[in-house]
Amino acid sequence: MNIRVLVTGSGGYVGSVLMPMLRDAGHDAVELDSCVFERSRLPVSEGAGPMQVMDIRDIGVRDLEGFDAIIHLAGMSNDPLGSHDPQVTNLINHIAAVSLAEKAKQAGVDRFIFASSCSNYGAFGEDWITEDSGFRPLKPYADSKVAAEKGMSRLADDSFCPVFMRASTAYGASPMLRFDLVVNNLTAWAISKKRVLLKSTGNAWRPLVHIEDIARAYIAAMEAPREDVFCESFNIGTTAENYRIREVAAIVEEEVGDCVIEYAPDAKPDPSSYRVDCNKIARVLPAFKPQWTVRRGVQELVELYRSFRLDPTDFEGVRYARLAHLKDLMARGILCRDWRVNSADAQSAVV
Repeated sequence: MNIRVLVTGSGGYVGSVLMPMLRDAGHDAVELDSCVFERSRLPVSEGAGPMQVMDIRDIGVRDLEGFDAIIHLAGMSNDPLGSHDPQVTNLINHIAAVSLAEKAKQAGVDRFIFASSCSNYGAFGEDWITEDSGFRPLKPYADSKVAAEKGMSRLADDSFCPVFMRASTAYGASPMLRFDLVVNNLTAWAISKKRVLLKSTGNAWRPLVHIEDIARAYIAAMEAPREDVFCESFNIGTTAENYRIREVAAIVEEEVGDCVIEYAPDAKPDPSSYRVDCNKIARVLPAFKPQWTVRRGVQELVELYRSFRLDPTDFEGVRYARLAHLKDLMARGILCRDWRVNSADAQSAVV
């Protein structure tokens, strides 16, 4: 099976891992990214492959013709970015995403895989959450993902098949590594400062999933029979891989060694807490076979961080922290307030 697929956000944290996996699976995968975070690429990684540099808000119907599927990853990627400017977050993650789906439908693209999030569930405490549990979004990022799902679902018909992939909290090595994810961040603190620093009380539940397994889920959803995924939502992950944050800290402490768990002086309970049931994806998409655990992921990160002598300024500074990087680009006039690149000359400064 050879599928011609466009991946938006192909140069990001998940996209840069997904692209080679798509090609290894024999698909004709085309890259599209705004390249805003290209200078966040790790020094130990190679540069990105050829891609179309474009803001998703500028994509036209003709740009989408000839594709069998779209995997839509592009957008504001977490709560800090989403809360920085809720209006822009809604514009990109909701309005532009639904507009892209509408244009894809007009262009004759049948399968539209949307990168949604388990953040949509918000605060469920100890209860197990399925895809039918409903939403309790707590922040603008989750609000925007919920609204996008609702908008895209209204487009579903015999010619257009949206699929909503709600990823658990991601972790793992990537050429475009993020340090604002709990497993990646706690491991970074342990390696560089000999402390596993918890910024909350650590009691909140999180489902956790490696980015390679997220990529496997997207591929499985793209390859699956249409009737199995038509307007369906899937929690991406493994039910056994739900952890309290303090449990993750204990794993990091064990795997790194010579470090201690500490709590920030202002650590408070995290209102966002949820345990996610991932049995549906295992049942409906048997091709999805996750291969990672948090412990193995921490071991991978330890090896990566030590390979380039991780320093605290790397994961707390401007280069690799997404929100700080965004603010820096705005302060230098490279990005406008709405997160658009200011000019063609400014684009060269980004990449």
